Amino acid sequence: MIRKVDIKDLDALSKLFDSYRIFYHKNSDIEAAKSFLTERIKNKESEIFVAEFENNLVGFVQLFPIFSSTRMQRYWLLNDLFVDENYRGRSYSKALLEAAKELCRDTNACGMLLETGKQNEIGNQLYPSCGFKKYDEVNFFEWVNE
Repeated sequence: MIRKVDIKDLDALSKLFDSYRIFYHKNSDIEAAKSFLTERIKNKESEIFVAEFENNLVGFVQLFPIFSSTRMQRYWLLNDLFVDENYRGRSYSKALLEAAKELCRDTNACGMLLETGKQNEIGNQLYPSCGFKKYDEVNFFEWVNE
């Protein structure tokens, strides 16, 4: 089942979020994850959907609102998508992406953006299979405040 996160999910979501961060080579810090997610949920700074199986959270997607000046509409930044490795291959990622698409429709957003590593073989197959198009017309730049 896919549903919107509830504050009561915080402990289970924090563990999943910590696993997600470890997947991206960050140090484990469940308390910081819990604090980060609490702020996002309480301040309504992101939209989070969770995948649930037998009363256990097995995956999540987190989106942040951004805006397109040229389109004069909201965009959603799909920042985080994760499914516990024990539940992969069961279409939870696709279901979470469908919930994200429904959010776009419900908020009259012009679309959704995401980035993933070139080495992320699973993601680079998943996103096109779910209707995402690779956008090669621009260069992606980053400035980091050190």
